[in-house]
Amino acid sequence: MNQDIINLYDDYTHTPLTRSEFIRRLVLLTGSFTAAMSVLPLIEVNAANSKMTSEEDLFAERVSYPGLPGNMQAYVARPKEVKKYPAVIVIHENRGLNAHIEDVARRAAKEGFLAIAPNALSAIGAVPASEDEARAKFQELKPENNLQNFINVFDYLKTRTDYNGNAGCVGFCWGGAMANNLAVNIPGLKAAVAFYGRQPAAEAVSKIKAAVQLHYGGLDERVNAGIPAYEEALKKNNIRYELYTYEGANHAFHNDTAPTRYNEAAAKLAWQRTIDFFKKNVK
Repeated sequence: MNQDIINLYDDYTHTPLTRSEFIRRLVLLTGSFTAAMSVLPLIEVNAANSKMTSEEDLFAERVSYPGLPGNMQAYVARPKEVKKYPAVIVIHENRGLNAHIEDVARRAAKEGFLAIAPNALSAIGAVPASEDEARAKFQELKPENNLQNFINVFDYLKTRTDYNGNAGCVGFCWGGAMANNLAVNIPGLKAAVAFYGRQPAAEAVSKIKAAVQLHYGGLDERVNAGIPAYEEALKKNNIRYELYTYEGANHAFHNDTAPTRYNEAAAKLAWQRTIDFFKKNVK
């Protein structure tokens, strides 16, 4: 796939670019409307592309907890055995909670964690009919409320009898930025893993108490521009961290519903590193 096409789709999903303008530019890159329409299914995310993890041998439920301005909804999965588990907060991309992120939560649950995946859009009562609408709804989220809504999940976890008191988080893209922000704002967080997420302000890094693991696609110039300052601040403040860049991988390389950006080798390696990191730091 032409890298310019992948970069255009990345711009479309992360900047205020209308679908009509995206299609117009795609036609220019591919040479014709027919060619653009044939390429479109190869670059757009589609849950049908995902290899779904079964809920077999898992306990799963949907829960709510207080948020701003409304309650937050979340998907929970853990092993069936009734006991206390370390928690992993799974944070979605800029599309809200979808089948793919719920699947990632089940993957964490299969590894012995109490996984909880909140839906940022639920606090404003948004039920988007499409991914375009979901991305637009994200513009309605107030940053201060949104951050608080993810901080609130830690208070909710304390009310559960299957939680052992130790928590980590993992986020993807928009959720990767949130994982970094939770590391800054939650002193008791044990580990934060960010996949291709925007970095926090360098002056805020000194607040981090968690171990941090960072995953970046080598071709993701937009997000990677923030790596040097973040890494310098992590070193300066003696934060425990691991940083991995996967050469030849694009933004969203872990998302197996995005066929042209998904990189199976990088995704599997990054996920195994994530699980190993959680097993070491969140017990």
